[in-house]
Amino acid sequence: MKILIRLPNWLGDVVMSTAFINAVRQLYPDGSIDVIIKKELGGIASLILGLNKIHLFSKHEYNGLGGVYRFGKTLRAERYDIFFNLPHSLSSFVLAWASGAKRRIGFNKEGGLFLLTRSFNKPANLHRVDEYVYLLEQFEGKTISERQVNLKLDKFTDTKDTVIINFNSEASSRRMPLKKGRDIINTLTNTFKDITFAFVGSPKEAGFIDDLLIGLDNPDRLQNIAGKTNLKDLAETMANSKAVLTTDSGPAHLANAVGAPTVVLFGAGDETNTAPYNKQNLQVIRYGKLECEPCVRNTCELYGVPRCMEMLDEIKIIKALSLHLNHA
Repeated sequence: MKILIRLPNWLGDVVMSTAFINAVRQLYPDGSIDVIIKKELGGIASLILGLNKIHLFSKHEYNGLGGVYRFGKTLRAERYDIFFNLPHSLSSFVLAWASGAKRRIGFNKEGGLFLLTRSFNKPANLHRVDEYVYLLEQFEGKTISERQVNLKLDKFTDTKDTVIINFNSEASSRRMPLKKGRDIINTLTNTFKDITFAFVGSPKEAGFIDDLLIGLDNPDRLQNIAGKTNLKDLAETMANSKAVLTTDSGPAHLANAVGAPTVVLFGAGDETNTAPYNKQNLQVIRYGKLECEPCVRNTCELYGVPRCMEMLDEIKIIKALSLHLNHA
């Protein structure tokens, strides 16, 4: 049996979808599993266990619904038996339809009812991992109890005296405000005097990190490596670090999936739905005293700069990291 899975469009969601892929492997042990993933995230697909073929999709090369349809047609020669569609956008449904897969499975959103052979109502108030697995359970009529979010790594780097910090996010309501970020960093470097702190991010986020590090204490132990690692290298660096301190973002899920001790700082976003899934070596910190928490807005319309981030307790952050840095 040939199975094609259209993976989600964001890094964190792709990581969370590994539980779905693992469940598909359990239910179809003799099946061949291929995936479609955004070209920019292709490096992560190489870390997912059990994949046969990776189809890279670029919106720049296949623009608009017409481009999506053309890309889907290139897959027809593969003669897929099942197409699992994890996003719920019209373009992803068009791609599924154009692929010619015999059975096309997804959620009943944005035209899914018409372009899929079977669609299911999207469940409310489930963690994103459980939401994806729910789709498979409904299709197969079976309960899947074992849910594993994980990525494989081939090599290791020596970063054992380093804490990785990610203060970035696509959404300003989840991004660390500059002043608060500087206060946290100074507290960290003055508390943990034998630790180096490496700041990660995409190439477009390197400037934000440069601004963040201006005028801080102990600059010799602060490294800006934003834009200097690809996703695979970032995963390896995180796996071999002392710990990862991160905002609610894709790198939080990446760190959690490779087993790094992970401390996640939540502003906007609901941790019951989108926190990293593996509970071992995971701590979530939220201010939790504002009436607006948690919200799911990408911008803070009430305060401008997200107050829920500004009010995070630095003592809680220190205590959480101390568990992994051999400090009382």
